[in-house]
Amino acid sequence: MARPRVESPNDQYRTKAALAKAHIQELIVSGAVAAGGHITTRAVSEALAMSETPMRAAMRRLDAEGWLDLHPHLGSVVAGVQAAELTEVYALRGRLGALAIELGGPSYSRQRLAEMAANIRRSEKAVAKGQIALYIQLNRAFHTLLSDTEQTRWTLRMLTILWGQTAAMGGGFRRVPARLAQSLAEHKAILAAIMAGDFRRAATLMIEHERLAASMLIAALAASKET
Repeated sequence: MARPRVESPNDQYRTKAALAKAHIQELIVSGAVAAGGHITTRAVSEALAMSETPMRAAMRRLDAEGWLDLHPHLGSVVAGVQAAELTEVYALRGRLGALAIELGGPSYSRQRLAEMAANIRRSEKAVAKGQIALYIQLNRAFHTLLSDTEQTRWTLRMLTILWGQTAAMGGGFRRVPARLAQSLAEHKAILAAIMAGDFRRAATLMIEHERLAASMLIAALAASKET
């Protein structure tokens, strides 16, 4: 019989740091704290009723992943991406997403494909009701389903960093609500290609999907500066 696992003194600490990390990410993705805004360990520790030690660990991790910029005197600042950088960031997202499909697509299980289809159905309802916050969550989940395979661990890590960079801007869907329906249609096309076993086409559609997202967001940012 295998020996029962002895809990390490650090297990609880790691769990609290993970909870803190998820909480901070939600603050950023939900738009509660926008790019350039400050997040303090004290505020998060009070909100979660835990010490500041796991908060600091969470913030260091988020800094490494691109969600936060840690400054000696300013503290933790939500990272932002300049409009000039968006073309590059979304191009990287597209090519990494395409690589994830090409490498991991053949290993998608029936359950994984069913989860993608279920995500599409939930997304249809969210778009119909104009539920931007919910669609943002579903969008991330869809892309994670495409990228989280045994063959694409490093690809997913890099995508996570890029998602953090763009999420920190407050979310393209909030700036361009009309993008929701287009994004969903593109997700459907990607899934249709995958279901047909045409992973190369699905990868090409992913690159175009991210290019369109970038172009619409850049246009929205430019328009907001003119008003």
